[in-house]
Amino acid sequence: MTTTVLTKEDIDWGNLGFDYKPTTYRFVATYKDGAWSEGELITSQTVQVHEGSTSLHYGQQCFEGMKAQTAKDGRVLLFRPELNAERMRQSCERLSMAEVPEELFLRGVKEAVRANYSFIPPYGSGAALYIRPMLLGTGENLGLRPAPEYEFRVFVSPVGPYYKGTGLSLIKLAVTDYDRAAPSGTGAVKVGGNYAGGFIATKIAKELGANEALYLDAATRTYLEEAGSANIVISLSGNRLITPLSPAILPSITRRSVMQIAKDELGMETEERPIHFVNEFSEFEEMGACGTAAVISPVQAILHKNEWMYMKNSREGVGPVMQKLYNALTQIQKGERTDPFGWTVEVEL
Repeated sequence: MTTTVLTKEDIDWGNLGFDYKPTTYRFVATYKDGAWSEGELITSQTVQVHEGSTSLHYGQQCFEGMKAQTAKDGRVLLFRPELNAERMRQSCERLSMAEVPEELFLRGVKEAVRANYSFIPPYGSGAALYIRPMLLGTGENLGLRPAPEYEFRVFVSPVGPYYKGTGLSLIKLAVTDYDRAAPSGTGAVKVGGNYAGGFIATKIAKELGANEALYLDAATRTYLEEAGSANIVISLSGNRLITPLSPAILPSITRRSVMQIAKDELGMETEERPIHFVNEFSEFEEMGACGTAAVISPVQAILHKNEWMYMKNSREGVGPVMQKLYNALTQIQKGERTDPFGWTVEVEL
């Protein structure tokens, strides 16, 4: 086990982008002959896999996204990591991969964070330590079948906001001609194949003046699903917050938390249900794109069929509901107030 030195790297924390920045250690465990290794910290940034590995040919790989935050009192906090472990388990089940035990998952995350303490952005910097647990199908293989071996790896990188700006940044989304996932496909699990197909949609959305693509359902192209890198929440009149329901949507931990905060702390009526985009848009007061990377990014407008459609309360700036939800969520994540839900987990240094 590597001894943690409680010093910080000489990094311009306030100007970090959401990019890969090399850190010293990563945690690696391997699955072979039906059992997981104990796991260890290594320094190599390179993954070596056999040319026949299923992760390369058949997309048998999945991953998670998490963050570690520094609290004002110096504690290092994770946010609901057990839910990331469970979501990876569900991804493994869907892709016929060896499941990563929760104990191994959580230990790997904590060891990677602890060993890279010097790269964890300080409190108040506006940055965080992004954590990427990943699982790859490895080993000698050629036929269309599950991998004989697996590598579980956790690497970390200090990052700034996903959408550049201070605090909350208004963004725009654009509906393109591309679909994200089929109704009974892999949209509800966090696998790489869901994202590669979306690169072109994001590229087109940016060319049209938006920050990201927005997807409608693949079957009818009328119901809201999610953005390319985040789930969606929408506030309506009457103190209501709704979010799309679809078997093709990734179950966001951030969205789940936001909906609970809205219900339990803001007294909002919350509902997860199918949302008809065109028929219901006139009722949208505010919209937010939410996820580990995006946190909560208020949506100002959506481009649909060459027309910019604006939220009622977002023309002049960030609306009050998204601001309240953002404040409540981030204050818990950063340890700035009491955590009434027991969501944060301290990484012992």
